[in-house]
Amino acid sequence: MKRFNVRVYALIIHDDQLLVTDEFIGTTRMTKFPGGGLEWGEGIADALRRECREELNQDPVALEHFYTTEFFMQSAFREDDQIISIYYKVQLPYPEQIKIAEKKFGFIKEEHGAQIFRWLPLNMLNEGEVTYPIDKHVIRLLCS
Repeated sequence: MKRFNVRVYALIIHDDQLLVTDEFIGTTRMTKFPGGGLEWGEGIADALRRECREELNQDPVALEHFYTTEFFMQSAFREDDQIISIYYKVQLPYPEQIKIAEKKFGFIKEEHGAQIFRWLPLNMLNEGEVTYPIDKHVIRLLCS
């Protein structure tokens, strides 16, 4: 059965740096933005707030829509899913309290569900820093 998979992501910029997350899902390493899938019964902003609480232990203090996918993107995990990603610029009350890794994929233990966060300097930002095509497009938009 073909279906839509709606994703919401936070673009968190602090001190001229952009927050990304390195994750290990199944056997796949990925670098992306904090966020995840919309759950049944949620609005887009509610889903983003939930994801920020789950991943960053903070409620956003501001949300500003940045980009919604404008092209077809098939899921990397389910061939019958079409991905629709929605990105918001997000301000957190305490970005300095996010536990930051020293290096890319610097997991304590590389196991399913492992996740760490890193800051990327905006002046060195490039699409090679993230894994998925939609995120690469968003990096290009941020850099333009």
